[in-house]
Amino acid sequence: MSVDNCTEFSPPPVLPPSDAPVPPRPGLATRAVSLCHVPIYQRMPGQGLPPPAAATLATPGSLEVWVPERLTFSLWDYGVFGLMLLISTGIGLFHGLAKGGQKTSEDFFTGGRRMSALPVGLSLSASFMSAVQVLGVPAEAYRYGAKFLWMCVGQLLNTLLTAQLFLPVFYRLGLTSTYEYLERRFSRSVRLCGTLQYVVATMLYTGIVIYAPALILNQVTGLDIWASLLSTGVICTFYTTIGGMKAVIWTDVFQVVVMLSGFIAIVIRGVLLVGGPARVLGIAANGSRVNFGDFNPDPRSRYTVWTFLLGGTLVWLSMYGVNQAQVQRYVACRTEREARMALLVNQVGLFCIVSSAVACGLVMFALYKDCDPLLAGYISAPDQYMPYLVLDIFETSPGVPGLFLACAYSGTLSTASTSINAMAAITVEDLVKPRLPALSPRRLTLISKGLSLIYGTSCITVAALASLLGGGVLQGSFTVMGVISGPLLGAFVLGMFLPMCSTAGVLGGLGAGFALSFWVAVGGTLYPPSAATMGVLPAAGALCPLYNRTAGANRTVLLGPLPPRQQPPAPPRPAVVGDFYAISYLYYGALGTLTTVVAGVLLSSLPGPTKRTRPPPGVLWWDIAKQTSSLSPTATKTPGEEPPAKAEAPQALPVRPDGDGGPPRAPPEPGAATDLLLRETHV
Repeated sequence: MSVDNCTEFSPPPVLPPSDAPVPPRPGLATRAVSLCHVPIYQRMPGQGLPPPAAATLATPGSLEVWVPERLTFSLWDYGVFGLMLLISTGIGLFHGLAKGGQKTSEDFFTGGRRMSALPVGLSLSASFMSAVQVLGVPAEAYRYGAKFLWMCVGQLLNTLLTAQLFLPVFYRLGLTSTYEYLERRFSRSVRLCGTLQYVVATMLYTGIVIYAPALILNQVTGLDIWASLLSTGVICTFYTTIGGMKAVIWTDVFQVVVMLSGFIAIVIRGVLLVGGPARVLGIAANGSRVNFGDFNPDPRSRYTVWTFLLGGTLVWLSMYGVNQAQVQRYVACRTEREARMALLVNQVGLFCIVSSAVACGLVMFALYKDCDPLLAGYISAPDQYMPYLVLDIFETSPGVPGLFLACAYSGTLSTASTSINAMAAITVEDLVKPRLPALSPRRLTLISKGLSLIYGTSCITVAALASLLGGGVLQGSFTVMGVISGPLLGAFVLGMFLPMCSTAGVLGGLGAGFALSFWVAVGGTLYPPSAATMGVLPAAGALCPLYNRTAGANRTVLLGPLPPRQQPPAPPRPAVVGDFYAISYLYYGALGTLTTVVAGVLLSSLPGPTKRTRPPPGVLWWDIAKQTSSLSPTATKTPGEEPPAKAEAPQALPVRPDGDGGPPRAPPEPGAATDLLLRETHV
């Protein structure tokens, strides 16, 4: 008898009485009887086939969906989580107190520019792998397939472009704030515009990153939302304030190890339960999850090869090429060569993390191929797949779910500490130093630590306010960074590669890019595309635990197809721009970048107030590359390989303060700029 001939039923899912028998979980079922009363057996690795079981004939409409009791973390799990927090705090204290602590703001924000490639590269990997990605990437692979691995190609292209185009500019100029470049190239108003946009966007993003995992884990496991929010927020603020950049980088290294350990443990356990890697891949292929050849050009499809190569590359470039949090790391390296190596290490780390997360998604699909937890009502959102899976497969392994908890919150700590340190850095460089140039290095260090404390408290406050938003905070985190980072990338492209661009042009381009990307992001949130448009792959509910609510105390748990559910009607979409709102979120940043560049070029070409102005010397990309490459070696290192703290070349460029406490230097005359640059670099 086929399942298609089974009786249909429509009651909504309800909780069964407590005296009902405990059913097998969807991924670990060992015995079941179908609704058509034909015995169905499933054998898991290491288990034999159980004897047949008889089922009582169920009357139509009497079967309910079994919702199992919610699993929670044990004391062992909380112990592992607490150990991760304790080690992170210890690293911060060590770097805050060792060797007398930070004596200058340069030590606090860049580690004295003496960091090596390996820790900086791993810190770069951890910075944007927040709990949003730890929980979200496996769920995306589960719903859209293994093609998410194309994201690694976009990250590789970003690494190559950053190393070739943006790293030389920021490293050779010796900048602590990336937005100082915008003042050198255009004007102070452009610098302040970029600083303000970055601080607002980063504070919102960090608050959501702190709150989102607390919300998800609370919904799945009952983990107290305020305890997790305050513990991670306070500890992160503490070690960032005490230890500065060195503490942030070395805790990131530890947290990358924790993240990878959590993913690997889940993959190994899941593969063993399914029956081996070959069986996992076979089930994934049968479910259309091995889909690397998706070349659909439709921009509304959430993930395709083109989405990752075009939209994904520009999104990562805006986060790694010009983002303050990332630039601040690779300029902390001892030499430019070390900075390039750090980017390479970052690429390897990102590939390991993303591929491990995708593997978790495929294992999850292999386990839940017959009963999707979201369809069955065990979870309420796709981002809850991972915590549900962990508690399911490690139910009898105390302490291991705590490793996943530490994995998720390691992502949160690394992102939050990165953001707090970056916001404090640009506030000191862009707002404090220009207005109070006579401050001593010691006072600047105290101000830097105070700003880290203030920004950390502000992020915790934003996280608390995010609880008022209800759902949708995860999509909001991607939207915030895409809408802000994309136009800022366009501003740096205009400054470095288009000499004809004027101040009015770049300001107009920033406004146009932000307005368009914000409009599309809001439209996509209000009018979300359908699952078919986004390319969501089908999930099954053919063998889910059910029970007969009319059978009394002797009811039997069965496995069968889920009751059909009435889908809510889709909201009406605008006739003209509806499809425009449906484009993939990975294109939001690219849309802002391209709009900023095009609008900036057009406005700079207009006559009148926006007329072209000649850029100051030494700020275009090819000027910096040419001047540096023509310098002769000093001792055994070229100035391009020396730490900017030792090389004097950056100080010769316009509007650069002379040290922490010196007054700002006036821009040199155009004719004297090259001579001054060569003289200070000993040529």
